[in-house]
Amino acid sequence: MSVLQRKDVRGNGAAGGPVAQRAVGERSGGAAGGAPAAPPDPELVERPQRRRFTAEYKINVLREADGLSQPGEIGALLRREGLYSSHLSTWRGQREAGLLEALARPRGRRPAEPLVAENAELRRRLSRSETELEKARRVIEAQGNVCALLGELHGPRGATENGSTGS
Repeated sequence: MSVLQRKDVRGNGAAGGPVAQRAVGERSGGAAGGAPAAPPDPELVERPQRRRFTAEYKINVLREADGLSQPGEIGALLRREGLYSSHLSTWRGQREAGLLEALARPRGRRPAEPLVAENAELRRRLSRSETELEKARRVIEAQGNVCALLGELHGPRGATENGSTGS
């Protein structure tokens, strides 16, 4: 049934008493015959995301706020953007210290030069190939040793009575 459909529920059976509304099909916690509602899973609690403002956005908001002169215009700007006045004061301090220009640069390591990256990749491939070659040499050597041992164990085939081989 729809949650929008509601029925009146009189409290404590008193006529003319307080009226509470309950959605149709909704049961109270002590209703007989219904399974108790499961408590919410604590693993699924979502934490609010912290907002992050780019340096470009901060500079644009500060330019707009600096251009306002009438009373109440800055408050309207803050409400429109969902900001607090402390944001403006912090960002102004960052602008004066030159931090906003520094924040505009990308973070992290500078990308390696293409030749250095290619050289490192080629060195890795060479090392891997040399390791595989050494393994292959060991396998070939082991196969040769097995072949020699098997040849010694079986001896010459087709030997005749007079000691010559039947080739």
